[in-house]
Amino acid sequence: MNKIDLSGCGTALITPFRNGEVEYDVFASLVDRQVAAGIDVLVPLGTTGETPCLEDDERIKVLQVAKEHSQGRPIVVGGGTNSLQHTIRSMRMLEPYGVDAFLIVVPYYNKPTQEGQYQYFKAVAESTGKPIVLYNVPGRTGANMSAETTLRLAEIENIVAIKEASGNRGQIEEILRNSPEGFQVLSGNDDDTLWMMEEGGAGIISVASNVAPELMVKFVRTIQGGYHEKAHALNAKLTPLFNNCFVESNPLPAKAAMAAMGLIRNELRLPLVPAQQSTYDLMVETIKPLGLL
Repeated sequence: MNKIDLSGCGTALITPFRNGEVEYDVFASLVDRQVAAGIDVLVPLGTTGETPCLEDDERIKVLQVAKEHSQGRPIVVGGGTNSLQHTIRSMRMLEPYGVDAFLIVVPYYNKPTQEGQYQYFKAVAESTGKPIVLYNVPGRTGANMSAETTLRLAEIENIVAIKEASGNRGQIEEILRNSPEGFQVLSGNDDDTLWMMEEGGAGIISVASNVAPELMVKFVRTIQGGYHEKAHALNAKLTPLFNNCFVESNPLPAKAAMAAMGLIRNELRLPLVPAQQSTYDLMVETIKPLGLL
């Protein structure tokens, strides 16, 4: 297994659509924008990318475009489902097209026990030589991965990191305190980035960086540099964006903001629909003070 460093700011990339079809040229331009901003890690085919509503050929093409435009940035690819067999098939399908690591979510809807989660991720890790990033987001999956389970899984060689989006500070602090050397803890919530990194987290996989990549890179670099006061000032400046990106289901608000900026069409795939007008207006007011309009 190749070692991989996922520290810094990563972006959970949106997928742009036009008349129901993926706009690959627009997606390429969005990846170029991320790279130009200095983003550290690219994360296509995650929740923010509406991946459950993408067909297999679309997923492959999105990954190919991301790789072609990455300029060497690590590509962490969403590959998880709620079925072990389906997850392994998905990973094997995507692996030839530029995967550096897989982001695998806790199986959703099934509500597995902690032992079920452990056995599932162990089997996933054994099915590939690629690094695995665990993804704990109980608000979407209906099942939390405990600190104990995360730390058990962290002992498996190619399970190299976790994207923690539980919002459970005590749980995350326990993981940060007890993780083995080399295991990276990444924030899965933009508004947890500051405290997590100050307590030893490696970085963030961000939604907000779709909208404001340069500012998010600056924010993360400031934390990494130990510039405490500047980091807290940037956190305060960015907090309205962090909060308002989730006033409706992700990625509705982020796409509304990016549409207002002229980067994409404000289009999603059912069962998601564009944000309400009030949310669109809120995002416009949110990004204006950031110099994005």
